[in-house]
Amino acid sequence: MPPAAETVPDKAEGARTERGSERPGAVDGTEGPARPTRLIPRARRSIRVRAAVAAALLTCLVFCLGGLLAGTHPFGPTTRNTVDLGQQYLPYHAYWRKLLLGEADGDLFLNWSTGFGSNFLGDYGTYLSSPFDLMVVLFPADRIELALYVITAAKIAAAGGAMAVLLLRLRRGPWPVAAVLGAAYALCGWTLNYAATVPMWLDGLLAFPLLCLVGEWARAGRRPVLGPLIVALAWFANFYTAYMATVGAALVLAVRLLTADDTGRRRLAGLVRAARAVLVGVALAAPLVLVIFLATRVADPTPEVTFTAVAWTEVFARVLPATASVASPALFIGTPALALALTLPFNRTVAPRVRIAWTAAICLVALSMQWGPTHLLWHAGASPNGIPYRQTFVLCGLLLIAAWISTARGLPGPAALLGAVALLAAMAFAARGSAVVDRWTYPAFAAALILAALAAAAVLIARRYAVGARVLPALAVVLLVLAQAGETAITGGRIEEKQLSQVSWAPRVGPWQDDMSRATARADAWPQHRTDPGEVPGGNDPLLVGGQGADYYSSLTSEVYSRTLSSLGFGFYAKGRHPVSLDNPVTDAIFSIGTRMRSTPSAPVRTDALPEAAITTTDTAVPPLVTVRPDVRLPARGTRFGDSAFANQELLLGSQVYEVPTARGGPDGPELRRTDGPELRRTDGPGNATTLTASCPANAQVWFWAPEYQGTAALGGGAPVSFHGKLPAVRGPMQPLGTVPASGSVRIDLRGERGAPKLPRQPVGCLVQERLDAAVRQLTARGATAVHVSGHTLTAELPAGSTGTAVIAAPRISGWSCAAGDASPAHAQRYLGLLAVSLDGKATSVSCSYRPPGLRLGGAIAAVALLALLAIGYRNRFLRRTARVHLECTSGSSDGK
Repeated sequence: MPPAAETVPDKAEGARTERGSERPGAVDGTEGPARPTRLIPRARRSIRVRAAVAAALLTCLVFCLGGLLAGTHPFGPTTRNTVDLGQQYLPYHAYWRKLLLGEADGDLFLNWSTGFGSNFLGDYGTYLSSPFDLMVVLFPADRIELALYVITAAKIAAAGGAMAVLLLRLRRGPWPVAAVLGAAYALCGWTLNYAATVPMWLDGLLAFPLLCLVGEWARAGRRPVLGPLIVALAWFANFYTAYMATVGAALVLAVRLLTADDTGRRRLAGLVRAARAVLVGVALAAPLVLVIFLATRVADPTPEVTFTAVAWTEVFARVLPATASVASPALFIGTPALALALTLPFNRTVAPRVRIAWTAAICLVALSMQWGPTHLLWHAGASPNGIPYRQTFVLCGLLLIAAWISTARGLPGPAALLGAVALLAAMAFAARGSAVVDRWTYPAFAAALILAALAAAAVLIARRYAVGARVLPALAVVLLVLAQAGETAITGGRIEEKQLSQVSWAPRVGPWQDDMSRATARADAWPQHRTDPGEVPGGNDPLLVGGQGADYYSSLTSEVYSRTLSSLGFGFYAKGRHPVSLDNPVTDAIFSIGTRMRSTPSAPVRTDALPEAAITTTDTAVPPLVTVRPDVRLPARGTRFGDSAFANQELLLGSQVYEVPTARGGPDGPELRRTDGPELRRTDGPGNATTLTASCPANAQVWFWAPEYQGTAALGGGAPVSFHGKLPAVRGPMQPLGTVPASGSVRIDLRGERGAPKLPRQPVGCLVQERLDAAVRQLTARGATAVHVSGHTLTAELPAGSTGTAVIAAPRISGWSCAAGDASPAHAQRYLGLLAVSLDGKATSVSCSYRPPGLRLGGAIAAVALLALLAIGYRNRFLRRTARVHLECTSGSSDGK
């Protein structure tokens, strides 16, 4: 690596040298030139810009090369929509584009498209609040995958550039090396294995070096206004990973304060300024952060997770290339970069205090990732479902800072290099039996190590023999780039290939979604009634193709919504946070779904192609969005759902429309509302065969409901229907099996996959269409005569003299306020999980408005923080002006003498 230009500390920046390098021209305690040339700030800024641009370009190039090697979109036909990328983030970005262009049904507060009305500001803050996400408007609707890929690449590239700037701010050195290490940070294993398919986490990757820069400004007493604004932007963009980045930046600041040659007073002042920047910045982001926090408190709870640390051999394996796992920390930063980081403990040209502090910090962070209490600290007190090592990017950043500190003033000596190689070899040997090791792991590791060794040899030859002073260092940089870029591209490509084979995936957006989107737009009659697009490949279907369906997948899915739908026979994925649409005429009547889209693909769905689909549109008479229940009085404390989905549907509909056979032989229990139906007989046969028999009205539609059942169900020798319940992760929805024959006898043959099936007491319901039609006519006659929806408000006109309760077909999530007639709005009431308003017979209208909880309090906190920031800016400007006047007066006095 080329040697760095020697420079003195910049007093104007308030920089403080680390212990051992306080003498002018000294390099970590060694003698240097007596009076080195000082770089002016403008030239130094030019070097940092050059490094940032180079790092960003190299990052983008290598990231795209990895996709090219894997053959994934946009460089190949294969989908990259693995796990939640296709089911959550892609649909959310499609909806965000619609909202920005004024094409969505809701607004920034409320989303009417999914979840029958959900808190969109919370989802916005969770998935879409990054400034990069505004780029979606630059792409057409049918190129939303490309838009998301560009956003992802831009975030990663920006993180690489920011890290390069931070490295040069921490210590001056050759900008090409800073650019390479910045790219190594941006393309660490955490990015390639986790965050490239969870794009909102990438804002934390960018936040870490930016927050470290805020800490440097705080130490120097510079940029007191810009620092809090950057903190606010980081927490606004994604508060979850910004929290982790803030913890990591605090650790970096602590090390810098301990190793700086400052007085205790100056260190304390720098610490106070940093704390002030964080407090003001987080407070500025409070309107969004508080909304998300309160939304998580009412979200459907997922099962508690107990953290179990992986073996250290697995940790060592993850520093190697081409390894992938969501159960262990993805610590890959590139073999050359890791080798440079490992030289720090052995590098005697770095002051001992600096070496010890950074080495100890890295070891402590690594240990904290493996210990339960500190694991909870990193994850804000809650062990996450899924990836348990989400803070890994901070450790990757610390390793690259260590690599820079060890090499910024020149390549470490042979002893340090040999020590680093020995540690590398030991970790590679310890990881040899790990299951995550790929066939490309050790070949890529060896090739990168050889190229790095050649680069080091070129620098050592130039240093020792004084030959090739320009050529050999340049050759070393080229070899370093080849080693890092090649190994990282191979790692990225292999991770993408393995993800497609090991985890769930969604196909690319194609003709199926395009055709459904056009068909839904033609049929949409909102808010007269809802249009449900049904199930298309992926998830959050209405966000992508339009309509107003039940399908909703979010980390903030409310408990009341998930529990209400589960009680009515809907299914879910993701342990309750992804309720899916239910094609059932009773629930369609309850939720005013008057148009239902159904689609059948022309060919199997593949990772590299999405077939066309035949789409049908069915219109059904349903009650309006707001219905009146004269016999319901609020609060309905004694009214609650029971254990039968069929009885629950009838309770919410207000009419009995099913014949519900009931299994005898046990106590009815208080949760079984209907026991007046025919008897349901169960016969367990050999193996996994079970037969259910009962009697029902002729021509009734037979529905089967067993949330935990895995297997098939067939009516009277008809075609089998598959059920895939697997609680707590997956809840199976009720499904139709066919029509009751003229004899009225019902026989259902079950073939379970895991022994005798566990069934509820009332797994069968026979829907009598005539009863349902009568119930719909009755609700329509008493329902709203007109419904108006605008953004986050709903108004309905009611028949004169309406009494009882107006029930609105939307979940009663926190934040709703309603009023009848001219009454003052009050917190909305609830009836079986839905919005409800009491009627006294005088009001001829009801109105409801939604405001996300926490928005008002967060706004007040942000207003106070803004005033504090203005005061800080005014004070800083006043002090600068006073200092300038004092300097001029002093200068004038000297001239007079």
